[in-house]
Amino acid sequence: MERSNERLDEPADARADAQAGGRAAGRKGAGGAGRPPTIRGVAERAGVSKSLVSLVLQDSPRVSDTKRQAVLDAIEELGYRPNAAARSLVARRTHTVGVLLNDMRNPWFVEVLDGLNSLLQAHGLRMLMADGRLDRRTGQGFARTFQELRVDGLVVVGTLPDTDGLAEVAARLPTVIAGNHEPRLPHADLVANDDERGARLATEHLIGLGHRRIAHIAGQGLVGELRRRGFEAAMRAHGLTGSAVVTSGDGTEEGGYRAAVRLLTPPPVPARPGARPPAAQRPTALFAFNDISGVGALSAAQELGLRIPADLSLVGYDNTYLARIRHLWLNSVNNASHEVGRRAARCLLDRMERPDAPAGQQLVAPELEIRGSTAAPRPD
Repeated sequence: MERSNERLDEPADARADAQAGGRAAGRKGAGGAGRPPTIRGVAERAGVSKSLVSLVLQDSPRVSDTKRQAVLDAIEELGYRPNAAARSLVARRTHTVGVLLNDMRNPWFVEVLDGLNSLLQAHGLRMLMADGRLDRRTGQGFARTFQELRVDGLVVVGTLPDTDGLAEVAARLPTVIAGNHEPRLPHADLVANDDERGARLATEHLIGLGHRRIAHIAGQGLVGELRRRGFEAAMRAHGLTGSAVVTSGDGTEEGGYRAAVRLLTPPPVPARPGARPPAAQRPTALFAFNDISGVGALSAAQELGLRIPADLSLVGYDNTYLARIRHLWLNSVNNASHEVGRRAARCLLDRMERPDAPAGQQLVAPELEIRGSTAAPRPD
């Protein structure tokens, strides 16, 4: 027959109060009055050494289940919280990943970050983000900052104006480039969308509807060059090189607006008084570098009295939430941004395990999302 340590004549509420008071006194005694509990206090409460508590905090398999549970119980009772900085010094890891974006205002990055975080978080890694646009000295600035923070790895998302600092960091840290095709570094993996193929999909769609006068609002960097190359290849394959028009943009809404105004406002031509320039001088369809510039182009078209898609067809790129806004409902190339982020995270985890492995490259296949911004051209 088991003997009970409880006093039968003591009310249950009194016993609970006494136990709570004992735990409170234990917390107070372990860390001193007003001071947080320490690893020494945890060791004393669990009846083990400080080194064994450290092994439990590091999730070492060399600790028996009984002692591990005793330490975990002591941590819970005392309310102990490990010192992250001290653990980082011991383990030589901070369990953080630096993420550098070239412009945090672009909604495309939101889905990339979601894909990144979903896998990194599952492996106990946290993201520290920086916006390259905010530092004109992007190279040296972020190189020094991330090294001082001792991040375990780096993911660079998008295009950077200066890659010298990236090469410096990649020589010391596991590094992955996401959403861009450059720079090519010896041990930095690259995960991107197949931008040239996506641009061809958009252009082929417009040609299939019957459009012949198609213009492209181009972007910057190698991504912009690849999307322009896909547009021109599709036009050339259908014998439409002579009617292919390309104008430069900067990937912003304002840039898309200005580019569309240039494309949709024909130059003045000699004509009799009162005559309007023929509509044949303007394109019947636009393919924008990204959704943001596509929204700018849509605003320009509406200001010029053109209806989408009755008078002008429009296709964007990136398939961001902007394209899915109901009153915009923009056709857009889905570049699988979430998948790009998830694959970049997988590459970084592998790179952290094998830092000297040769650099790899992955291209994610795009798809065209059809909504309500394209239609067959109106007869001239």
